[in-house]
Amino acid sequence: MTVGETAADFLNANLGPGLINTTYIMGTLLIGMLMLQFAQKKYVPWIYWVTVVLVSVVGTLITDYLIDQAGWAFTSTTLLFSTALAATFALWYAVEKTLSIHSIYTFRREAFYWLAILFTFALGTSAGDQAAEALGLGYFYSGVMYAAIIGVITALFYAGKMNGILAFWLAYIITRLMGASFGDLLLQPKDVGGLAFGAAMTSVLFLAAICATIIYMTLTKDGLEKVPQDER
Repeated sequence: MTVGETAADFLNANLGPGLINTTYIMGTLLIGMLMLQFAQKKYVPWIYWVTVVLVSVVGTLITDYLIDQAGWAFTSTTLLFSTALAATFALWYAVEKTLSIHSIYTFRREAFYWLAILFTFALGTSAGDQAAEALGLGYFYSGVMYAAIIGVITALFYAGKMNGILAFWLAYIITRLMGASFGDLLLQPKDVGGLAFGAAMTSVLFLAAICATIIYMTLTKDGLEKVPQDER
């Protein structure tokens, strides 16, 4: 989420096409990567993670458009994406009878998965900014709050008090909010509570970390599993 937040701000503010055109460009790239991702018969790290990065950027841009261009309030966008995410999960479960990521080996289940991921990123930007700016908690304390919530979810899971699938998705969603808060902490000016690293430096740092992770996973074949050919 952090790289989506910072990369979206960098592209919009520094490359000049404007928020709407940037959204169109990144949306087109995302569609292309999704087509490549859906065509795979197994987990390919660089394809999957490039797609994740593009989903995070597009999700952030959609939220930024609604708030900065369309004039929506944080509460409205947070409610919108929360409802959309809940509806996605509800339909996914109604159709497939499971929300487990370990059962994603059909086109339809993968479509539900990526739609849910898109809404989590859009929600992360909206809710993260709402807590930090609209509610006045600041970027640092918002991030710490979300980290604490993830800690509680983790503790409940390991204590056997929370279902694994529920724990995964709750933690997944909250990490997006946490990433948005810490991303803004790094890139926003000091007079509004940020550290003023800037979008370019912050994006480069996190993209470098992602690239290093992808290279490691590719070289070690970590997580590569063949997907049933007759079920995809």
